[in-house]
Amino acid sequence: MTKDWQVASAVPPALVELFADYPSLFAQLFFNRGILNQNAAVDFLADDPRRLFFDPFLFRAMAEAVQLAIEHIKTGHPIVVYGDYDADGVTASALLTEILRTLRARADHYIPDRISEGYGLNEAAIDYLAKKGTKLIITVDNGIRNKLEIERARALGMDIIVTDHHLPPDESSDLPDCLIINPHSRGETYPEKKLAGVGVAFKFAGALIQKSTLSAEKKDKLIGRLLDLVAIGTITDCVSLTGENRALVKSGLAVLSRQQRPGLKALIREAGISDDKKIDAWHIGFQLGPRLNAAGRLDHANTSFHLLITRDDQEAASLARTLNANNQVRQRLTDEILAAADQDLDPAEKGKNIIIARSPNLKDGVEAWNEGVIGLAAGRLCERYYRPALVLTKREAEVKGSGRSVAELNLMAMLEKVREYLARWGGHAAACGFTLKSDRPEFVQEFIAAVKQAANDLLAGKIFSPRLLIDAEFGLENWTEKIIADLDRFAPFGEDNPQPKFLSRGLRLLDVQLMGNESQHIKLRLKSETSPIFSALGFGRSEDWKNLPIGGKIDMVYYAQINEFNGRREIQLKIIDIKPSAA
Repeated sequence: MTKDWQVASAVPPALVELFADYPSLFAQLFFNRGILNQNAAVDFLADDPRRLFFDPFLFRAMAEAVQLAIEHIKTGHPIVVYGDYDADGVTASALLTEILRTLRARADHYIPDRISEGYGLNEAAIDYLAKKGTKLIITVDNGIRNKLEIERARALGMDIIVTDHHLPPDESSDLPDCLIINPHSRGETYPEKKLAGVGVAFKFAGALIQKSTLSAEKKDKLIGRLLDLVAIGTITDCVSLTGENRALVKSGLAVLSRQQRPGLKALIREAGISDDKKIDAWHIGFQLGPRLNAAGRLDHANTSFHLLITRDDQEAASLARTLNANNQVRQRLTDEILAAADQDLDPAEKGKNIIIARSPNLKDGVEAWNEGVIGLAAGRLCERYYRPALVLTKREAEVKGSGRSVAELNLMAMLEKVREYLARWGGHAAACGFTLKSDRPEFVQEFIAAVKQAANDLLAGKIFSPRLLIDAEFGLENWTEKIIADLDRFAPFGEDNPQPKFLSRGLRLLDVQLMGNESQHIKLRLKSETSPIFSALGFGRSEDWKNLPIGGKIDMVYYAQINEFNGRREIQLKIIDIKPSAA
């Protein structure tokens, strides 16, 4: 799909002057990211990001929640950290369980099975934990809508603390009656609103550590030891990498680079990342995170949990191999669902306001798609057609769905409009999961019709327009290794702080070479009128650009990177998009 290239407005002269002591590109990049004063710039580039952490007791309910937890720790009551099966929930579970045990709590964890139990608290799990003698449940990344389940837990004699980062329900009466630590709670004054689930869990853990009797040095070491998990969970949950989240991730990547946890060491090796490689946000987002998520998608998230907390090298290696194998199966299943959904969709549907794909057993077949990967398939459909996409599957008597969206449609707003059909639902503007109240064919059809109408209502007057936001036009002849090294100071890259994208126009194409086992990648050699020859790589894009005419001119959007191979260093461009040049 053709993208609308949008180059950022030029930085105002006053900001160029304000940031004159920084490398020349920084003023434009600061401006693009809303960094408009010296203090903000200093904080953004801080070499000691831990100084930017907010006091956890700024959460309104933190003091009361910590006091309740301390009472249970002192009396020796069993405490359970109730987690979620994605990487955010698993890292949060591991982090909080680890700290509670360090503080001598009788702590255990519980992560529900994605298939048989689903998302969030459930009555069977509550009853099970009560029979085990649990007196305090601390939830992490489990949403904020389990009012009935929490009522049951309290009736069975258990206290509940909810730590979460999801949006609360529209009606306050739908909130559970318990202590809630959530930056989105109504009236909450905590400054950072975009924490991941693991970020909120880290804040609770940090508050517990603060109130402990440990020395200041030991407290500092304990907090630092958790930051690798915070970085992994924050990056994989695709929350904003600005503000405190940036400080958390930047600090966590420094801890991760030392690779202290046997499980993470083993997972890094299984992912094929060399020992001398500096781990960055890309490695977590595209290599480590998917492997951690694969456990909850295909088997049970406990595999990832135990990998994160084990201190045994042999166990770590075994668990890492299992996660790697699960990830390979996950990739295959996602590809199969995507192909089947794509083939089954009416061509006209692909241009409508929302794409809805159903597993064969929801139509006239018998196959049920694996619900652990339908969200990934929805994401791929959304990316391919630039439309919101829902993928539904049925297991036994339950119909579940997962959705991914584009900027034009808020999925949670859409689900609120069709809540009468939903037994459970949750998520964010761009991603959601839900379970229908009935699997009757006519009920499913009514739900689909209602969703289409809700999407139409919310999208009224809007035009789908995939945009490619570009930081700056930059002449190819201007690149140096020093400039690219300076750009690394903007890392870690992610949501709200993307890796800088640049546009160069009128580039002469000198050579086209296909790469990869299936010739799926492409390498171009090109230059501007006054530049040396550069190499530009397009991963998985050979079909798009293999027929570009040698000697012709193109405009190209790309990332600028340093490639190191066999002791050689050279500037290499990673292609994002290409258009014929008007020059």
